[in-house]
Amino acid sequence: MLNIIVCIKQVPMVSELPWDSNTGTLKRELAQGMMDPASRSALEAALQIKEEKGAYIYAITMGPTMAEETLHQAKALGANEGILLTDRRMAGADTFLTSHVLATCIQKECKDFNLVLCGSQTSDSETAQVGPQLAEELNIPAIGYATHIDITQNSVQAQRHVDDFFEILQMDLPGLITIDRSSYKPRYLALEGVEKAFQNPNMKIIDAGQLGLDKSFSALKDSPTKIVDVYSPTTRIENRVLKGAVKKVVDQLFDEYGKVISSAMGKDLKTHEHDRI
Repeated sequence: MLNIIVCIKQVPMVSELPWDSNTGTLKRELAQGMMDPASRSALEAALQIKEEKGAYIYAITMGPTMAEETLHQAKALGANEGILLTDRRMAGADTFLTSHVLATCIQKECKDFNLVLCGSQTSDSETAQVGPQLAEELNIPAIGYATHIDITQNSVQAQRHVDDFFEILQMDLPGLITIDRSSYKPRYLALEGVEKAFQNPNMKIIDAGQLGLDKSFSALKDSPTKIVDVYSPTTRIENRVLKGAVKKVVDQLFDEYGKVISSAMGKDLKTHEHDRI
């Protein structure tokens, strides 16, 4: 039987959260959490493999204690076991240390895995770094942004769209794949699944000490990258009227906004004559 690990992240249900300027982290506890959409797609990919080939699915998340809700949801959808990595010393981890902690857990709790699935990028930070970094930590090959996968006992074939190309890639197992969030439409959560998940929790809650991390470990302090600022971009709409002779106005339009127009039209407007107008 295949052993599949799905890395899941709980993200805030709101688009804007207060930022803690002292720690450089978002105050996630102020918002209700949900399973990240790309994580749901990765879980759906694992569930389809389970239905077709047979598999044991570990759902792993790293976060505050409230992230356990997301693991119960994963189990209600069909995951076999949930693992929550939670500890104040893990709080504030950047992608590098997040990948390190996840890899430490995988090597300790489910070392006989065949495949690791992650969402391509999460809706709160969108770095797309944890999947590839986790593969490096585990010393296994990786494929990113897959839209469909076919798996055998020893290898996996993945399809993906990159720029204007369609690629089919083959990879030996064990390996890691990040699933594009536009693929693998998640199934609905059935009430029966929720009931079974709570009747048979099969949940592990693991702290830094149980993982064997050094007593001096502090994710916030040890993370090599720091967030300097978090802000929402502001948009501004202005109306402008160009006056004058037609040719003069068109020349001015192309001079000042040519790049924007070219991008919208998908053409290089410099190659198009407009002085006949």
